[in-house]
This record gives sequence, structure tokens and C-alpha cells, in this order.
Amino acid sequence: MASSSSSVAFSLVLSVSLLLPRALAGVICEELSQDLCAFAISSASQRCVLESTPRTDGGPTEYECYTSGVVVTHMSDWIETEHCVRVCGLDRNTVGISSDALLDRHFIRKLCSGACHHNCPNVVDLHSNLAAGEGESIILAELCSAHHGSPRREMVELLSSGSAPGFMASPPAQ
Repeated sequence: MASSSSSVAFSLVLSVSLLLPRALAGVICEELSQDLCAFAISSASQRCVLESTPRTDGGPTEYECYTSGVVVTHMSDWIETEHCVRVCGLDRNTVGISSDALLDRHFIRKLCSGACHHNCPNVVDLHSNLAAGEGESIILAELCSAHHGSPRREMVELLSSGSAPGFMASPPAQ
């Protein structure tokens, strides 16, 4: 029993010692690795974004983390947890910040799930702001509420509102 509690105590001390330097310095987007960048918030309360740069020599695309101009009003020093990435249906390799995912009913189902919506405030805040940026007709809370009732009807209403990016109500006249 003593060795079990000793190993737990050692694990706790090791975890704290590894996290403490980062906590003292704060989150600096440009210092984050590719696998931590997307959905992070800097110590200055700005969202971190992963950007890709194709190599001119034909090699693999390079990815870097940058500080965006998007300010988060009530959070800072945040690196999204793997739990939230998984339950909210996110992808750590997401480049930039886009509302495109709001058109995917499978993504909306995960985003609106209790596991995500009630436990992942950064993800909900990001997507609420993205939805609001698409126009007054899209409010994430209403989208989630409608999704629980009739997800297909809500997607049709979303698309027919004209606020979906790149959506055309009908093909152009010939």
C-alpha cells in the first residue's frame, strides 16, 4: 500500500514540475507545437491558430503556430484538453479559424452533446462566436436546441438563410 501511494505522490510531483514552467511563462502561441496549437488561447487572451506553409522545394508542408487577432474576453492561458478535442469532434490539425464545421451535422451533433457543450467552455465560446459572425440568423444555442429536435430541418433552415458561406440558393440563370 505504501508503494502505491508513493508512486501516486511521485507522479503528482512529476506532473506539477513539468507543468509549472509553462504555467509561469503563460501560453505563447509561437512556442506551441503543432499538436497543441489549434484551440489554444494565449496569456494575452488571443486565440492561437495553426498556419501551413508549403515548401518551395516540394517537401512536406510546414506548420507553425501564430497568435491571431481574435481576442477571447473571459479566458487566457488555455490549451484545449484531449478530452474536449475528442468529445467535441475537433481536429488538432485544423488550420486557421473557420465556421465551415458548423455546416457538418455530425460535427454539430458532437458540439451540441452534453459532454462537449457543458464541459468545454473554450470550444463552445469559439463556435458561438463563429456562428454569430455568420450573421444574426445563426446562434449556437438555438442551433443546438433545434439539432436535438430535428437536425435536418435546422440544417435546411441554416442553408436557406443564405448565411452559410458559399451557399447559393439556386444555380445562376443560363
